[in-house]
Amino acid sequence: MSDKMFGSPAYANLLSSITAGRHLLRNRVIMGSMHTRLETEPDGVARQAAFYGERARGEAAVIVTGGFSPNQEGMFDYEGPRLDDAVEALKLRPICDAVHVEGSLICAQILHAGRYAKIEECVAPSAIRAPINRFPPRAMSEEDIRRTIDDFAQAALNAQAAGFDGVEVMGSEGYLINEFTVTRTNMRDDDWGGSVDNRHRFPVEIVRAVRDRCGPGFLIIYRISAADLVEGGAPAEEIVALARKIEFAGADILNTGIGWHEARVPTIAYQVPRGAWRKAAANVKAAVSIPVVASNRINTPEIAESILASGEADLVSMARPFLADPHIVRKAREGRSDEINTCIACNQACLDMIFSNRPASCLVNPRAGREIEFRDALAGAPKNVAIVGGGAAGMATAVEAARLGHIITLFEAEGRLGGQLNLARAVPGKSEFDETLRYYASRLNKYGVTLQLGRRASVDDLVGFDHVVIATGVTPRIPDLPGIDHPNVVTYAQILSGEREAGQSVAVMGAGGIGHDVAEFLVTPAAEADEVAAFFQTWGVDGRFRNDGGLAGDPLADMPAKRKVVMLQRKTSKPGEGLGVSTGWILRNALRKHGVEMLAGVTYQRIDDEGLHVTSNGETRVITADTIVLCTGQVSERALYEELALRGVRSTIIGGAAEAAELDALRAINEGHRLAQSL
Repeated sequence: MSDKMFGSPAYANLLSSITAGRHLLRNRVIMGSMHTRLETEPDGVARQAAFYGERARGEAAVIVTGGFSPNQEGMFDYEGPRLDDAVEALKLRPICDAVHVEGSLICAQILHAGRYAKIEECVAPSAIRAPINRFPPRAMSEEDIRRTIDDFAQAALNAQAAGFDGVEVMGSEGYLINEFTVTRTNMRDDDWGGSVDNRHRFPVEIVRAVRDRCGPGFLIIYRISAADLVEGGAPAEEIVALARKIEFAGADILNTGIGWHEARVPTIAYQVPRGAWRKAAANVKAAVSIPVVASNRINTPEIAESILASGEADLVSMARPFLADPHIVRKAREGRSDEINTCIACNQACLDMIFSNRPASCLVNPRAGREIEFRDALAGAPKNVAIVGGGAAGMATAVEAARLGHIITLFEAEGRLGGQLNLARAVPGKSEFDETLRYYASRLNKYGVTLQLGRRASVDDLVGFDHVVIATGVTPRIPDLPGIDHPNVVTYAQILSGEREAGQSVAVMGAGGIGHDVAEFLVTPAAEADEVAAFFQTWGVDGRFRNDGGLAGDPLADMPAKRKVVMLQRKTSKPGEGLGVSTGWILRNALRKHGVEMLAGVTYQRIDDEGLHVTSNGETRVITADTIVLCTGQVSERALYEELALRGVRSTIIGGAAEAAELDALRAINEGHRLAQSL
């Protein structure tokens, strides 16, 4: 290993080089594997080349692609990419070339989905259906196992021929290899099941076959499950035993994975504290001599440096942080950390897109996965642009337009920027939005945007600009209901801003995204000094990662309630049904743990001193409440837009001002970027 380092001394460990196998890595940062679905686009190779090439330009030492299946039955779904065709694999060479020209290495991840495969032909060690998949798997025969080992080796050889520097063998997250290693999913009584050595035989044989097929110079990363977080998962002694066997079989790097996809413990969402899983990586590092990688919820250079300086890992893996900012490492090296667009772990544009069969992007960076759709050339004829509203849409428009050379004046009626983001950041876990506000403040300053804070723009203020953008956002919708003006009634904005404080019994009218956020705000205790320990206690995780599966109790066990909260909605559907696929279950479980009652299909009757009167299942009921919080939608703030139109001043309206639909930062930021590109 080498201590050679370039750049900021604040990140001496992060920026130092390291030897892995026969390769010298220029720093300690791996861009972790992510499903992107870019390969499903007609110009998929070009999109992937632009996507990965941009991250290499940002100085990731090693880039790991999304998972390629080694054969037909291992595909995640029928559109999933494969590496079993040598001719087709060669078409991936432009991706490798785009990365190599920027000085980074690239590895293809080989992933057999096992019983998670959303296909009828799915297979597993034993015929046990996954709770998150409707397709039951077929138990693999001895011949299937031998053939699959060979398929992994052949896929690696195909990757090598296409120009990849190595592969990552996916052995975690509950996919096929991981399924072989634990008794939860492996009930075989042959040479591939039963004893620990037999259960470890499949991954060991795969790594050995890849090394034999591809030679000593080929980089092999093995993704080991450092904490399964499921009942029947591996205890620490089995994890470290497997790590040693994989090292001996020929792997160059051990990357750590956290949690199966069916686990009832959050692993990468915003509810998970930064660096929560570092001790799991430390357990693996203590057992082997090859480099070990820490992963999951490492989203800033500071937390990465802390992990490396502590000796808990040799490298760090950042996946979604490279969606948010492809140049995160380069900015750290150049002393520009304040300009890093930090991942807020919202999952809205990455995982939720994947789960709805759409290519991934990023809420805070709409360019992610769409690089070929954006331009960087400065405007030939800069325009003098006024933007009204300093929320997500307005800030995104201002920063991107100013970056392209336009002259920007940003008006904001309040004395600070942020708009609805200032409400969102009050929700437990969503303080990550502080990073977004810091990023925009830095960029607005860098590009010389003129800020008019605490100034409500009038039509006269806007006359004379070449272009006017209205991004005035939304206000809470007040329903027409008898007693709506009762003193116990407040809006979500009043609660989240701290203007009003809720009592001990609360009725939340509305069970959409805002309703869930408000309920979580109301029942979650104040942040503890040790956020990680509090998180582990809440979700039943063994903080030392010694127990079977890394668990220390029931992840769904009830917690003490801070308040009595009842959530209500008029729809008859399940409350929270429209929440994000990857985070909705976390919110629902967290609220259930805190005793929040949820009622659907209600009809609101009136509000009085008794509380909220509703009809539910044909019966009238009174919800006794000290406080009634309105989460009943939003109304677009369009007055200025309409006044401009009457005065003959053309303007473009975006974000919540154009369409009031929850608090949609994803749409607001995307619209802002694209409008700026079109000026």
